[in-house]
Amino acid sequence: MEASGSTTESNASFMKNVENLLIVADSEQDANMLYAVGMFVPDPFIYLRKGSRAYVVMSDLEIDRARKQAWRCHVLSLSHYQKALRRQRTKTSGLAEVLSVVLREKRVRRVLVPYNFPCGLAAALRRLHIQVKPRLGNFFPERELKSPAEVARISDALRMAEAGMGEAIRVLRSAKIGRDWRLAYRNAPLTSEKLRAAIDIAIVQEGGLASHTIVAGGKQACDPHEPGHGPLRAHEPIILDIFPRSQATGYFGDITRTVVRGCASEAIRKLYDTVFQGQQAAFKKMRAGVPTADVHRTVQELFERLGYKTSKHNGRMQGFFHGTGHGLGLEIHEAPRTGLNSPGVLKLGQVVTVEPGLYYPELGGVRLEDVALVTRRSPRNLTRFEKVLEI
Repeated sequence: MEASGSTTESNASFMKNVENLLIVADSEQDANMLYAVGMFVPDPFIYLRKGSRAYVVMSDLEIDRARKQAWRCHVLSLSHYQKALRRQRTKTSGLAEVLSVVLREKRVRRVLVPYNFPCGLAAALRRLHIQVKPRLGNFFPERELKSPAEVARISDALRMAEAGMGEAIRVLRSAKIGRDWRLAYRNAPLTSEKLRAAIDIAIVQEGGLASHTIVAGGKQACDPHEPGHGPLRAHEPIILDIFPRSQATGYFGDITRTVVRGCASEAIRKLYDTVFQGQQAAFKKMRAGVPTADVHRTVQELFERLGYKTSKHNGRMQGFFHGTGHGLGLEIHEAPRTGLNSPGVLKLGQVVTVEPGLYYPELGGVRLEDVALVTRRSPRNLTRFEKVLEI
């Protein structure tokens, strides 16, 4: 995005003088817009906050619903502005032209926008002599600190994730072990795809939507974001990573368990126990004021002491090569991050995943994930689902 004097210093100076916030996006996908208005709208619309007052410009299709649901905002009519532009014989009456009228009406000549604000729209606004600057970092910094109501919504989404996990465990326990250790369920091969479908259906029945659920067994699990494919096998670890979004609120839940249908080898048991110890160590470290990188370093150092090195072997990474966790809320990955190079400290009210993992192609992968609410002392674990390796 083009901006004159686009240094952090000039941005900070601009922010001191201006409190006009502008978003143009839909609220189905854009977390900032959903946070601002509190309702789902599938098409892009205008949100403007001038000082302490917020406005939304809505089409006739959405305006009545917005008056009921976007109770924090003063609702303006898009068609009203478009008619006015046509009366003025303006060639076009798109969002840029409507925005120009709205901003002029509200006596706003410069705005702060999210860093992902549409570049073309920003250029159009500048041609209309509106100063546009992106806000570095979090557009709504307060999104990091969850209110009790938000913690409840995340917990509700976690219950949906746990319902999916419960269904996965039920299916795996019922599966028969056949030739070559392949699993069968209801007289058919049990694949990652079939188990993922069972998980996702259970989540839908609880009011959530699952996307890219991970069911990865054996070597597949050594790529932490591999969704998994093909037949599942007994006696080897299967990573189940489930992160649904609540259809009602837009908040996410996130849980990971690693299980073995049948008997785990001694090497897998040791790997699992080490990851479990790493998660416990992270929980003990987490409290308000602790540097985020220190949480990750605590886990990393524990793994190293117990003999689990992280390195590149035969061209691929093995060991512990991702962050310990991430913020959770209206996005599945949001601030803060707890990784080796993560900046800042943990803050009271943040909700963060705790998900260490170890991955070795000759053994498979193990990852465990719970969700923590940061407090002044020990964190509160929002996850209820048990941890059992062999099923």
